[in-house]
Amino acid sequence: QVQLVESGGGSVQAGGSLTLSCTVSGNTYSRNCVAWFRQSPGKAREGVAHVFTDGGTTYYTDSVKGRFTISYDNAKNTVLLQMTSLRPEDTAMYYCAAGRLAEMPTIVPGWFNDWGQGTQVTVSS
Repeated sequence: QVQLVESGGGSVQAGGSLTLSCTVSGNTYSRNCVAWFRQSPGKAREGVAHVFTDGGTTYYTDSVKGRFTISYDNAKNTVLLQMTSLRPEDTAMYYCAAGRLAEMPTIVPGWFNDWGQGTQVTVSS
């Protein structure tokens, strides 16, 4: 089993930046992918960015490309999501998740076994 703890959410104005952190512990060797998902009221949970920890490959959903950066620190077992040029539509609860899957550019929540509790990001116009 793997445990994930997110931190770093908050409230910012449009155009601002935030960095989310996800600390992964437990049987981390059993998971090769860590992802950030987000969900806003009335909407489905969507994948934002994910990283394959064995090779470092990263993928992003189109709406955040060029604005968000995901990175994995192997020594600290921490995944960061650096978010810049934030928009009101980025407002959501952000969740960190871990799973074992074949490398691919798109992800769905059902493929992930372990989830954090979520951290709220609010972007005001």
